[in-house]
Amino acid sequence: MTANPSTAVDKLHVVCPHCATTNRVARERLGERPACGNCKEPLFPGHAFGLTGASFDHHVGSSQVPVVVDFWAPWCGPCRMMAPAYEEAATQLGAGVHLAKLDTEAEPEIASRFGIRSIPTLVAFRNGREIARQSGALGTSQLLQWIRAHAAGN
Repeated sequence: MTANPSTAVDKLHVVCPHCATTNRVARERLGERPACGNCKEPLFPGHAFGLTGASFDHHVGSSQVPVVVDFWAPWCGPCRMMAPAYEEAATQLGAGVHLAKLDTEAEPEIASRFGIRSIPTLVAFRNGREIARQSGALGTSQLLQWIRAHAAGN
């Protein structure tokens, strides 16, 4: 028995930012605050979440919703200045895109793999592939504009 192709397209894999379980979510239900089938936490929590070397590839490669990663470091002044704007952008975006952060000091091998030479750098991923990149600190309105243009709703 073969699956209906339109049904397969209507279901998206969304990796839970809390427990890393991959969930299948109907595209039309993204705006209904879907919860993880495993931990019952919201799949789109309204805040950025941290990634590690162990979780990065799973979140970026397995999720079919865009994942925007802020490559940052704790000693970076512009990174610390942009952090509140990034969190605010996460609260305003709603469902359909994940905002994540990766500490380049703690995970230099991932930063090196993606050629991160200056921080903060935002990289938007879809289906495991880089689709856009922006270096330098941005304010909330600039972040929202960049994310909507390159990741959200595409």
